[in-house]
Amino acid sequence: MARNGLAAMAASRRKLQISTWNIAAINNNPFEYWITYDENPEYEKIMTGIETFLENPGTKDVPVSEVFTEEMFSQLGKRMDAVGWDNVRSYWDSDFKKRKIISGFMKDPLLGSKRLASMPDRVTNTINVAGSDEPVCRPTVINMYDGDLSNLNLWWTAWEKFMFDTPLTIPMKDGPIPVYKMLQPIKKSKYPDITSEEEKVSLPLQTMCGAIFDAILVHMMNTVSAPETWQILKKTMVENLNKQKVPHTLDILENVYGMSDIITLQEVSASFVDQARKRSLGQKYWIVSPGAMDAVRDQNSVIFLLKETFPAGPSAEISALVEKSFEDGVDVPVAKGDILAITATDRDGIPFVIASFHGDTNGLATKPVLSAIIKAMNSDPGLMAHKLVFGLDANTYEKAKPGKQQDVIEWGKHYVSYDLTSCWGDVPNPSNYTTFNSRTYLQPQLNKACKKSDKRSNGDVNPKDFILFGKRDFKVASTWKDNTGERKYIESMAFPTLKFPSDHGILATVLEPMGSSSVN
Repeated sequence: MARNGLAAMAASRRKLQISTWNIAAINNNPFEYWITYDENPEYEKIMTGIETFLENPGTKDVPVSEVFTEEMFSQLGKRMDAVGWDNVRSYWDSDFKKRKIISGFMKDPLLGSKRLASMPDRVTNTINVAGSDEPVCRPTVINMYDGDLSNLNLWWTAWEKFMFDTPLTIPMKDGPIPVYKMLQPIKKSKYPDITSEEEKVSLPLQTMCGAIFDAILVHMMNTVSAPETWQILKKTMVENLNKQKVPHTLDILENVYGMSDIITLQEVSASFVDQARKRSLGQKYWIVSPGAMDAVRDQNSVIFLLKETFPAGPSAEISALVEKSFEDGVDVPVAKGDILAITATDRDGIPFVIASFHGDTNGLATKPVLSAIIKAMNSDPGLMAHKLVFGLDANTYEKAKPGKQQDVIEWGKHYVSYDLTSCWGDVPNPSNYTTFNSRTYLQPQLNKACKKSDKRSNGDVNPKDFILFGKRDFKVASTWKDNTGERKYIESMAFPTLKFPSDHGILATVLEPMGSSSVN
């Protein structure tokens, strides 16, 4: 059946276009990654100003108490006393208020390893609430908060109200709760640098440190840029990078890649799937999501099948069979929703296994997942004749850390061992990049920040995305990558941009059948 189908496909000169794209989960912090923002030169001025402030603060490295004032701490202390927390004034008086804002606070590695500022940021930065499409944001620079942060007094009034006087109803939880009750104790067993004494008061201590952190961010922004400049810039970035991210992504798929026979996507939210089904994409494509969607992390692999090419739609989901095929005793770092594998038969009667996969950050699951797909296909007589098409974010690296990251050349050897090839051929070019992103200084993990001059050398610039298929089944007619949404790729450009909404490029290939004479 598969051989006859490939022969029919060859006879009609029909080709198969496949596109794959890690569309990237929505990032709540519009400033976290360096973006290419040619439309407004103020962006680079502000970001390099923050970089200089943190790297060479000079006389700007003032005591904490000049930014987060004694009056602010006293008000915070009363609030924390009122909710029954232990008093942390001794930490304030003897230590924190005397620290310098940059050398003693923002760049203190111990504060980072204790998670005293990053933990409250993670929990309260952006909160999804029941019955609303719009999340609630903490008053800070590094999220989608749209209130006025033009001075510290305005910030502090809003921050105090948010933490203590804003009950929110969280999905799957009973009743509204104030934000401070969402904070989690910091356990010494998990974060050993925290002292036993600090662990006992970790709730009020992290609340104080979170307030100091946000105050310093507001102070820095208003020092390097006029409030009316940076706040308008931020609104534009939030609108394009955050609020319009899903519509931008769907526009590119619809207008530029809407003739693909197969589209495999990664890091897809449930909301994205719903919106895609309501657009013309939903008329043209079978939109297939995992039976076990990850509703919490909300990052899923999804497959679009062109109805014209696959008139009967998907036949079955075999993701569970793939996961059962992992090697015994090997812990494969795969999260719920990362793997979607389905079967489908095209209009020429060719049976396919089509898979979409999002690799872990280090790419260590990529080889085991491919091995499991092949094992699953070989273990089921009904799947043996199927042709594999596999689009994935392999998270492979040009210069991998041995034993800690997946090397791209080793990945190539692995897929070739199964008689597969890729849109990049048998031996992928390690410098054929599909990502170019690097963190700025406006995010909580300053140890990961890249200077403007080091964006390329220290960023995530790697060959991560692939389309695999049987080398006896198909050959490549053309392949391209795209970080503009216009079927072209600019190698020296960091992305996302205001026009291109992901930190992964789109990869597309057009395949031709090898022809009946070369099909076994």
